Amino acid sequence: MKAIRIASLAVALLALPAFAQEEKKPAAPPAGPSQEEIMKMWQEVATPGAPHELLAKSAGSWTAKVKSWMEPGKPAEESAGTTESKMVLGGRFLEERMTGTMMGQPFEGIGYTGYDNYKKKYVATWMDNMGTMILSMSGKLDKSGKKLTMSGVMDDFVTKKLATYTGVTTFVDDDHHTYEMFMPGPDGKPFKSLEITYTRKKD
Repeated sequence: MKAIRIASLAVALLALPAFAQEEKKPAAPPAGPSQEEIMKMWQEVATPGAPHELLAKSAGSWTAKVKSWMEPGKPAEESAGTTESKMVLGGRFLEERMTGTMMGQPFEGIGYTGYDNYKKKYVATWMDNMGTMILSMSGKLDKSGKKLTMSGVMDDFVTKKLATYTGVTTFVDDDHHTYEMFMPGPDGKPFKSLEITYTRKKD
């Protein structure tokens, strides 16, 4: 009998780790959102709103007076151009196509600006025939609703490092706005490298 009790105790002890492991089994994760909830969330992030209506005010034909600086303290190079802007993709993005001259050469650029409902930020991309890179930026409107500041990074082929660029759009009124670009100078400190004054074309 003693041998039987010892054997039974040994079996019980061997079973304890498995029993304890079963008891500690984590609870099943909570169920994810339903299909209806997912559709509702998608509609919230996909539907244009007031920020997109602000961008729509910049749609139209514009003349552009351009000042550019290659480095701090140097005289600005002045040129002129035109910009055709329109809302695309169901009023979600402002497409800008600019033509003109820069450094004595024909200039052509394309940009898209939108508002990311999920990130709660304005987003933009810019590309032109002065390079093969794409500048991506994001930022916010100030409390006045008149100044949009966005920043982004792009490779600097001179320093071989990433450089931070900041663009500031000031909405003067429905027929006028300005754009300023700030980039790192030789000392690494930001300086204004570009200023564009836009005036809406009148029929």
